[in-house]
Amino acid sequence: MIFVNFPTADLERSKAFYTALGCDINPLFTDENAACVVWDESTFFMILTHEHFAQFTDKPIADAHSSIQVIVALARDSREHVDQTVTAALAAGGRESNPPQDYGFMYQRSVEDPDGHNLEFSYMEPQAAEQGPEAYVEENGEGPDPVPEP
Repeated sequence: MIFVNFPTADLERSKAFYTALGCDINPLFTDENAACVVWDESTFFMILTHEHFAQFTDKPIADAHSSIQVIVALARDSREHVDQTVTAALAAGGRESNPPQDYGFMYQRSVEDPDGHNLEFSYMEPQAAEQGPEAYVEENGEGPDPVPEP
């Protein structure tokens, strides 16, 4: 199992954001200090108040709106599912952090949650996932050029 821990300035806002994306909250591991967000059967986000998060580290908690340490990349089962997830994230208070990237064999979009944590949603063509991008490109062509960074 994978547990990703995120500090939050507003636990209720974070719970609302992630449930808007289709996640469940596991009440067995949720209280006034933390929420266990169930992404899938093996991936969980522990959303922790700043005070609670600080108990696990001696380092200062970064402002994710102005710095970055990780990008959490999550697979979706289609390009449409990527777009649906991003639409839900934007409606729930997220912000699209980069333009969509379409590599032909892979499509991805990035958003920030309300605390500024970067989430990337992607779909990869099954052939590319199983045989590598080169096999997909060889059979299907290059596909669209990636959108350049701003």
